[in-house]
Amino acid sequence: MAFFYAYAGINHFINPDYFLSIMPTYFPWQLEAVYISGFFEIIFGIGLLTRYRKYSAWGLIILLFAVFPANIYLIDSQDAQNALGITRQTAIIRAPFQVLFLGLAFWHSKT
Repeated sequence: MAFFYAYAGINHFINPDYFLSIMPTYFPWQLEAVYISGFFEIIFGIGLLTRYRKYSAWGLIILLFAVFPANIYLIDSQDAQNALGITRQTAIIRAPFQVLFLGLAFWHSKT
């Protein structure tokens, strides 16, 4: 999980357009939000490997809630779906995985 988040966070800097395509249009400072969320994914991902594991896990839980509107936007926006090359059905299937990620982060907060 640590490597997954660190890798995903790095991708926010390498390919911000991917993340911008699922950013809700009403959200201000979109590029900045992509970079900030990527930064925290890297920090919290690495943090899972340290003695600050519990804090990092809670940080990821907060982050997962914060980025959930992007999943809703992806379900609702044909433009976002086209940008990622997925269907609405795939976006709907993808969204519940956030619950799995929340559960894993919560598990890490207890160990």
